[in-house]
Amino acid sequence: MCRLLIYKGTRPIKLSHLLTRPAHSIINQAFDSRLRVDLRRPINGDGFGVGWYDSVYDEELGSQPCIFTSVTPAWNNENLTRLAEKIKSPLIFGHVRATTAGSLSLDNCHPWKHGKLMWMHNGGIAEFQKIKRKLQARLPDDIFAVVQGNTDSEWSFALFLSLLPDANARQFSPTVLRETMFATIAALNELARDAGITEPSLMNFCVTDGESVVATRYISSKHDEAASLYFSSGTSFQEYAPGGHYKMSKLDKRENIILIASEPLTFEKADWMEIKTNTMIVITPKMNLLQIPIVDEFYVPPSDPASLHRTSAFAAQKGFFAPRPSPPLTRADTPEKTP
Repeated sequence: MCRLLIYKGTRPIKLSHLLTRPAHSIINQAFDSRLRVDLRRPINGDGFGVGWYDSVYDEELGSQPCIFTSVTPAWNNENLTRLAEKIKSPLIFGHVRATTAGSLSLDNCHPWKHGKLMWMHNGGIAEFQKIKRKLQARLPDDIFAVVQGNTDSEWSFALFLSLLPDANARQFSPTVLRETMFATIAALNELARDAGITEPSLMNFCVTDGESVVATRYISSKHDEAASLYFSSGTSFQEYAPGGHYKMSKLDKRENIILIASEPLTFEKADWMEIKTNTMIVITPKMNLLQIPIVDEFYVPPSDPASLHRTSAFAAQKGFFAPRPSPPLTRADTPEKTP
């Protein structure tokens, strides 16, 4: 499975504290096959991307995000290691890729940007080739020209842009981003329904304008779990023991840091909460975290016993389901052999 990571904080953090230093960073998740359930493609070696916003606004630089992508494996890219030690940002998107749609190229590496907006996706649009031309027909010429690659993820971003009141706006409210995300999912479901597609689509979409963040854990099914997604919040995220052992500290009720990830970055179970299937996460500019159910034909209310019996088999088969990682065994945990 591809893996994604979002950091939003009241203070900037070095990229290395998210991407390279933690023992269970998304780069190590991509490299260490012992942590994976995706047996079809055991290593995320099909490129990576990281996007971030400047800590302080500079008129000459503008407010758009900066994105660094590469088709080389993330764990073997010395440029990423060097940059991660020298760049700090209050809002970061990270993504490592295992190709499921689209060729191996820089154009197909997440995240993508348009103006102030940045987008990434973990999942897959079922039988996308059957709906691709009809999706393209919905786009105005200027948005159609934005797409450079050939992934379902980037075309979904173009659809999102086309549904915004103004894709080139200098400011987007959390409400606008939230409602446009709802509309994007609804439009993709409509296209699939009209094409007679019955296989579920996995739509863990993430978008930000540098101030607000909207992320979804979604599948177009009433019976299956979506691709995995977790969040963690607290006052600081720091290394507490040598060897890249990080944890989220919660010194008070404030949420100075919010992390969203396909798979937890730490081995501390108390640090992470699983986002429920078919739920939208909204992080406001003031660091309020909202969990909003995506109520459509695939929504199962918590009061319905069926909500407790969704199965992860489909997402796992596709390689998009990651359970909480178990701490690595230490010498003390290893049973002694009897002579």
